[in-house]
Amino acid sequence: MGVSGALSLLWARLCLLWGLRGSRHPVQQRWGIPWSVLRNYSSASAKEKARRNAICERTELLEVLKARVKQLQASNVPEMTVNKVDLAPLGNDKYQDLLEKVVAPGPAEEQPTPRGRGESPARPGNWVEKLKKEMYIRQLKVERKLSIAASRLALEGQAKAKPKRKDKAKAKAKAEKRLKRPKAKVAAAESQSHAGSRNVYARSKPMVVAVKEAAKAQRPQRVLKNKDSSQHKVLQQTIQSNLECFLFLQQPEEAERFLLLYHRSPVKRRLLNTNAYNIVMRIWARKGCLQRINRLFSMMESVGLQPSLDSYAAVLECMGRNQSCTKAIQRCMQQLKNDGFHVDELFQKCLFEEDEKEKVLRAIRIVQPNYQLPPPPSPQTCKSSLLRDFYSKEKMVSYPKLDFSVQELQERFQQQLEMELNNTITIESVESTKPLTPQAIKARKLLATLRSRWHDSILQALQKSKHSMSKLKTVSGYNILYPYLCLLPDEEYVGIMLQILNTLSPQGESLAVLARELGSKVYNRYITQRKLRSRQLEKVQEVYEDYIHLLAKDSQPDEYLPREYWEKLVAEAGFGPSLNLKDCSWPYMLIMRLGMHMLELLVHAVKVPRNALSPHLEHKLIPVLYHVYSFRSSWQIGLIKPHPIFSQIVSDAAETLLTFNSSAMPMLCPPVPWTSPHFGAFVLNDTKLMRFVDGAIQHQLLLEQCPPVNLHPVLDALNQLGNCAWKINQPVLDIIISIFNDKGNEKLDIPPPISEAPRPPATPSNSSTMNKSQKHELLLYKKKTAEMHSLRMDALYKLSIANYVRDKVFWFPHNMDFRGRTYPCPPYFNHLGNDVTRAILLFAEGKPLGPKGLDWLKIHLINLTGLKKRNALQERLEYANEIIEEILDSADHPLTGRKWWMNTDEPWQALACCMEIAKASRSPDPAAYISHFPVHQDGSCNGLQHYAALGRDLIGAISVNLMPCDVPQDVYSAVAQQVEEFRKKDAEQGVKIAQVLQGFISRKVVKQTVMTVVYGVTRYGGRLQMEKRLKEIDEFPEEYLWEASHYLVKQVFNGIKEMFSATRDIQNWLTESAKLIAQSGQTVEWVTPLGLPIVQPYYRSKSTVLNCSMQNLSVKSSNSNQKPDTVKQKNAFPPNFIHSLDSTHMMLTALHCLRQGMTFVSVHDCYWTHALTVDIMNQICRQQFVALHSEKILQDLSNFLLEKYCRSGRETRAPWQKKLMEQLSNVPKTGKFNLKKVMDSTYFFS
Repeated sequence: MGVSGALSLLWARLCLLWGLRGSRHPVQQRWGIPWSVLRNYSSASAKEKARRNAICERTELLEVLKARVKQLQASNVPEMTVNKVDLAPLGNDKYQDLLEKVVAPGPAEEQPTPRGRGESPARPGNWVEKLKKEMYIRQLKVERKLSIAASRLALEGQAKAKPKRKDKAKAKAKAEKRLKRPKAKVAAAESQSHAGSRNVYARSKPMVVAVKEAAKAQRPQRVLKNKDSSQHKVLQQTIQSNLECFLFLQQPEEAERFLLLYHRSPVKRRLLNTNAYNIVMRIWARKGCLQRINRLFSMMESVGLQPSLDSYAAVLECMGRNQSCTKAIQRCMQQLKNDGFHVDELFQKCLFEEDEKEKVLRAIRIVQPNYQLPPPPSPQTCKSSLLRDFYSKEKMVSYPKLDFSVQELQERFQQQLEMELNNTITIESVESTKPLTPQAIKARKLLATLRSRWHDSILQALQKSKHSMSKLKTVSGYNILYPYLCLLPDEEYVGIMLQILNTLSPQGESLAVLARELGSKVYNRYITQRKLRSRQLEKVQEVYEDYIHLLAKDSQPDEYLPREYWEKLVAEAGFGPSLNLKDCSWPYMLIMRLGMHMLELLVHAVKVPRNALSPHLEHKLIPVLYHVYSFRSSWQIGLIKPHPIFSQIVSDAAETLLTFNSSAMPMLCPPVPWTSPHFGAFVLNDTKLMRFVDGAIQHQLLLEQCPPVNLHPVLDALNQLGNCAWKINQPVLDIIISIFNDKGNEKLDIPPPISEAPRPPATPSNSSTMNKSQKHELLLYKKKTAEMHSLRMDALYKLSIANYVRDKVFWFPHNMDFRGRTYPCPPYFNHLGNDVTRAILLFAEGKPLGPKGLDWLKIHLINLTGLKKRNALQERLEYANEIIEEILDSADHPLTGRKWWMNTDEPWQALACCMEIAKASRSPDPAAYISHFPVHQDGSCNGLQHYAALGRDLIGAISVNLMPCDVPQDVYSAVAQQVEEFRKKDAEQGVKIAQVLQGFISRKVVKQTVMTVVYGVTRYGGRLQMEKRLKEIDEFPEEYLWEASHYLVKQVFNGIKEMFSATRDIQNWLTESAKLIAQSGQTVEWVTPLGLPIVQPYYRSKSTVLNCSMQNLSVKSSNSNQKPDTVKQKNAFPPNFIHSLDSTHMMLTALHCLRQGMTFVSVHDCYWTHALTVDIMNQICRQQFVALHSEKILQDLSNFLLEKYCRSGRETRAPWQKKLMEQLSNVPKTGKFNLKKVMDSTYFFS
């Protein structure tokens, strides 16, 4: 059946379902009307409830059909239609009062956007239009009923309520008055009073939205009243970031004027907290204006806010600058004590910049001449039972030294600092070796001329925009973006915009991505300038110069960990600024708004002559950048695409320089150790300890609330991984670059250039006459070209960075995701990359091979080939010795010999290993040969290993090599065998599809599904995986794909359930627990055995519209102010929990390897070390796995969840709470597997 036939059939099924489902329609996810809301706003009869139950039963089938529609539709994506940008004048009022528009920030996901005048975006097929129309009509009906019901309920509730006080009566009268206002006015008042969320169709709202907003207006200023909500915090953050801008610009009058705009409004005042007043106090303190600070104190007290330690620090700083009279200082210090503070707390808890600390101390010493700074708190030691030995003072050993002197490390630090101060670095591309053609010389000259003009045009547009903003007087009193455009010199903004232009792909880029990148670049440069201005950098330099004595080979050994040593040095430094800046992060929506403004400036200012490449044409300036709409599965996506003339000039110029952010490069000195969630990794570049989706703040809040000592193990593990020094394998890099510059090689994973792309299909000159197959061919061609460009650029970046550091030693600072999995911070080139990237990395430190090192190199090589996965280690070693001639030939003649290495699973790593074996085996004494080569030990289906250990599942433990065996067990083959047995039984009973599948069930068919079951793959996802594998088998009859994949996924799940009975029980327990927690309106949280707090960041997303001249950008917000996404919470909990365990195991292994003085890095469940220390690492790896799973992990999880979600002490519990308690208390029973057997299992990691 063709695509159109399949769509027709599915359309019929969907129409049938919609007819049966009444008000429940297929756009629930899109329009956000959950069942619970519809249910709560109706008083249904028994008959109605029965009808709804029947509807619920059809939900799952509907979701499957919807997914199938999307899958089929994806192959029918319409072309992009280019629309020239029609810009409104810059500096208009669309940027006013961000606080009235912003909601809690979230990842930018552009949804269908309103069409501006003159736009004609491509239209999807008729069936999509029909679907949209049906959705829209049903949506109007449902939402009207919903809002009427909501209004009635609210009015009835108000009628029943009895006022207790006069002020409550007044409030009620006000609410009733508001209800009587016309709907349009209600909506307007709502949008002014708080940051309400906007509908996607911002310019032409359907009437239903106004009705809905009128219903919402019964709860005025809901966001402002809920001061603990994320949304409220984001609004406060926006105000404070504005005030921080004025602090940075040293504009106290502007800061106070901005503060007064909110202070004077009873509604907006609720957004102000003590921190907002403190920022303005700090600005006046630097000016020495005590009278202004006193006024701010009075303003704070008038609105019921209490001064904080920072408030008193600002007063005392001002007094220290003025050397105020003793009585004034005494009054201030007495008030500080009356408010429950102690003078010492000023220096223990406050963060200082520049000379603030000295001025506060000077003021205190005027009244207490002998006052001394309080001693630093005594360091706390982690009490985790898993790390008792690690942190034991009796067992402390000296920290391993690097092969560098103090002087060398200081020089490397200066090089790194210089790179970070420049914010970007420009390096030679690996394509620079190509000869320069006359055409390239001409194109480069033209490009240089154009860039000079563009620089002037952008600068002029920026200055004009700023000028109009500065003159603009609005109701709010200030243009919200203006201060953010004054933080850096104008030239820096222009440089940022030109950098974006230079790196834009010919295929274009999403508006959201470009806006985020532009805004983030400004923010990062602002943070760098703040660190310079606050003199924090001076302090870091001073501490780092002492810190490198811990690492340098020519200094005395110290029994400190990097974190402990850094904290000791900071405490000894005493005076000067704090190393942590006061929080000044910008809300995500603000970054997007600033980025969109800069993007509009760029599009408006940058033009190119129409006749740049064709002199016979008329000389006319045309825009370089165009606004493009593309439909992806009926979603309309806004893109910015360069004009073909510009793309052609860039292509002809073949420039050989690449510019990167300094944070994208490996570090040239050892990273700054992580000492807190705010401080570590790069010297200047702002780096978060935990990666999370743009705009999410819940992870950071959780880390800040966590006792610092609980984070010590995680911080120490990240420091250990980051302190591993690397260097480049130059011979392998040179071979790769030579193939890269010679048309690439797809078989060897070296992407070919665009010039090697297949020719475009022949199409008629008039595109409107193209038939469906021609359009489809053209679409596939464009898709292939875009993929080739993306892969080529990715390889170019990686190889160019590697080539830049080819003669250097470098480091990869690490951070982690929300589950605790670790990642190198530099995004392009690192050891988590593909086969090519890993092959060109070597440890900078060399170690002799030792007696067994050469054998481990040979075993590692055979592992990389994938040829002997089911053979014993000794057999792999013997095979390596048998083919030693092939190995040596590959090493000596990689491109001209027999090329054995090219036919392996990981060819480039295999080649690198062949070269290392050749060098070692030819050395006079192989055991003494100094090797820098990393040898890998890989977990055997690591997720299932953790499940089998948790459930003490004997059969499962054998299948994933937790039990000692003579040869490695293969879980995928075991499942395939089990499925084949099920198939045979069904075939004997006459099941047609079982008979069709005879001879087609193999390890390869089931592997992906078995691997991903542990990570939460659903039956629907598993069916798609099976279908893909069966499609790869040419002999399999296509008409049975759907039925066969359904049958197979069912049998694979049954097979796993039989083999891993305890595993499925645990998975089901985790899933059901998460479902009940999410249904109670809370997100799932837990703490890893190492003490790392984790929260799942899955919420029902809301869209907020960013009103811009170019396009109304729909930004999805997903934050803790919204209800959890139950489906994501429950489906993600099992895999996320297992990921948190595998990261815990890795960190334990890393820390204990450190105590043995070993080099250790990991790629999740693949551990790397020198050939000399593989045996020691294997022993530690097994010891820590046994130690980890000897803890009562599931029982501890149950206790934590019960304490968090079902607190004791409540006499009456809601039914849902009783059900949750029962579920959480019912911890799955475990099997009989003896965990200590893992210690003797050779193939646990191998």
